[in-house]
Amino acid sequence: MNVIPLVIAASLMLVVAGYAQANLPRYTAGRGKVLLSRVVLIVVGIAFGLTTAATYPGSDGLALLFFLIAFGTVHAPAAVILLIKGQRGAGKS
Repeated sequence: MNVIPLVIAASLMLVVAGYAQANLPRYTAGRGKVLLSRVVLIVVGIAFGLTTAATYPGSDGLALLFFLIAFGTVHAPAAVILLIKGQRGAGKS
């Protein structure tokens, strides 16, 4: 299996996750809502990542890459929503 596309995908998904986590406070009103959003994204991301890594019958290195891809995938919808809010100039909600 070619590892390079997996490394690229994992890197991109980590950027997506970082973007979502970094921009949550900019568009979310209240520290409690920001904390709740972050916790939900991280917990669901870890659960999805562990499930994905556990079901892939490969080496530990590949399992880590699949974990990172799955973790970032959970953050992708939030990142897209935050990107759209930024493009529209929306305030906190």
